[in-house]
Amino acid sequence: MNSSAAFSSETTEKVRRLTACLGANAPLLIAYSGGVDSAYLLAVAHRTGPTLGVIADSPSLPRRALAAALDLARAIGSPVEVIRTQEMNDANYVGNPLNRCYFCKAELFTQLDRLARERGFAAIAYGENADDASHFRPGGKAAAEFSVLAPLKEAGLTKAEIRSLSRELGLPTADAPAQPCLSSRIPHGTPVTPEALAMVERGESSVRSLGFQIFRVRYLFSPEGKHRARVQIAPEEMARIPSVEKALVSGLVAAGYASVEIDPAGYRSPA
Repeated sequence: MNSSAAFSSETTEKVRRLTACLGANAPLLIAYSGGVDSAYLLAVAHRTGPTLGVIADSPSLPRRALAAALDLARAIGSPVEVIRTQEMNDANYVGNPLNRCYFCKAELFTQLDRLARERGFAAIAYGENADDASHFRPGGKAAAEFSVLAPLKEAGLTKAEIRSLSRELGLPTADAPAQPCLSSRIPHGTPVTPEALAMVERGESSVRSLGFQIFRVRYLFSPEGKHRARVQIAPEEMARIPSVEKALVSGLVAAGYASVEIDPAGYRSPA
């Protein structure tokens, strides 16, 4: 995991600040998901001092993502543990309000705080980056309440820089698309249920099997139980839809959806 990639003095200074923060707060618990930010954070923290990555497992985490996160942690060489979080027992989370992520992160940090105290870890850190301040991030409120560190943000590292630095380390997440939890496919105000999450996971697995890389399968609730799927494919991949549309629709029907609509506007990552 090394290369001769050159970085600007500004980025190099940010990395220096990051490693200084991680070293000063070791031993560290890292809230690790296997995504771009937390994978880079775990890799650097592991090189800096004693570190334990902790994955929150719940019905909103795809099995494929859990397996990939565990494989990556092993490749990094960091110890990792999986804990079962209980946000599905919280009516505030299940109700799916705009700040749903706050309740998820509050449950995670409650468990991590207990674990840190029991195991003697000095601090907890998670993968918020410098760009996240411009987005609505309810989880940040929970992090502040539990004094969880955001070393990437504090160092000033942007998503683009984290991807470049991840590439230098040989991390497979360097070019990985964003993969928020399955609950994000359910419109706010529609209850988050294990059945809905399982349907989303089955549906997205089916779409992925057709070769699509960047997409979302939105779950549209029906009181009569005839739930619909709204498929959003990245614009650069939409030209393939006509050739596989029949298989795409039949796969989603097999996943449990009564009907399927393909969004003509496609999928675009949030700004």
